[in-house]
Amino acid sequence: MEKIYGFTHYSFFTEMSELAAKNNSYDLSLGLPDFDIDQRLKLFLIEAAAHQHHQYEPLAGNPLLIRNIIRFNTDRVNSIQLKENEVTVIPCATFALHTALKSVLNQGDEVIIIQPSYYTYGPSVVLNGGTPVYYDLDNDFSINWEIFQKCISEKTKAIIVNSPQNPTGTVWKQDDWNKLYELIKHQEIYLISEEIYDTYCYDGLEHYSSFLHPELKKRTFCIFSFGKMFHTSGWKVSYLLASEELTAKFRCHQQYISYSANAPAQYALAKYLEVFDSSENKQIMQRKRDIFNDMIASTPLVAARKAEGSVFQIVNFRNVSKTMTDVEFSKWLTVEKKTACLPLSAFYNSRQNSDYVRFSFAKKDEVIIQALEHLQKNL
Repeated sequence: MEKIYGFTHYSFFTEMSELAAKNNSYDLSLGLPDFDIDQRLKLFLIEAAAHQHHQYEPLAGNPLLIRNIIRFNTDRVNSIQLKENEVTVIPCATFALHTALKSVLNQGDEVIIIQPSYYTYGPSVVLNGGTPVYYDLDNDFSINWEIFQKCISEKTKAIIVNSPQNPTGTVWKQDDWNKLYELIKHQEIYLISEEIYDTYCYDGLEHYSSFLHPELKKRTFCIFSFGKMFHTSGWKVSYLLASEELTAKFRCHQQYISYSANAPAQYALAKYLEVFDSSENKQIMQRKRDIFNDMIASTPLVAARKAEGSVFQIVNFRNVSKTMTDVEFSKWLTVEKKTACLPLSAFYNSRQNSDYVRFSFAKKDEVIIQALEHLQKNL
């Protein structure tokens, strides 16, 4: 456990992508898809413009979009039953994380962040007057609940969880949520649950949301992303699930920051949800994951276990180099071997090295195949 007050920086993420472009390398570093969105989404966006969806939507979001979010979550395998006042349409997941923390934190409150994790978590805590407390996952990227419990103090006010997880691809099961609740049930601790890759769980695994836990639901801000679901991150529309009480707190702050999200995109997404088949989307991404893993097996790089979810695969590179840091290896692979990745240490607040790098398989099949064929020949 460590308490760190500083910020991490996004510059390294963009640096690796720029390095890939400069060296004409296959870019598997960032989770930005390089393939087109569904044509129907484009047509619905044109329809939105034709129907004059150009002014602010209500604070809660486009009413049709809210109704379709409720229906989408009701119809999933692990059905989430929702009331209208438990759904808020928001500009993006990072906005939701920041505003949820603003809704519950007081100066000096502690927030537990499970590492490796996305780079925005710690700064969002600090910007809201909180103190990040970092818990590092075990070597197999599982949680040791006894050690995790030691991170909880009388100052703990919130815990940030990400499932399916970026970068490790692990997925929280119902039992994980139960164990977490047992540790925090006697204390006023809130949960910020980022579930933006919820539609990407593989090998028959179904996403189990924190919002399904009857007690955690009362203290959870649950974040989802249309940008991840539909590969439309530039449209800037996501949504938040929270109890009516927490929703009221969240919207109290939201009205002074963004008020509402992109109006034409909200209409287009609402219409698209009526025809969207999440199982088809998942099959496409699982195929990409499987192509990547089948081909990486013929290189010295080792993917110890396939990602259970998300669009990322972590790989151990120590068969290639025992001496390079993961940052050095990532740059070497990008420049010398023409395939860009990210070092796992970039997902920790203060770690300088690890045995792993992260690849994104949210890419065209041919790009994945060409990149891995190149590594098979040149590593």
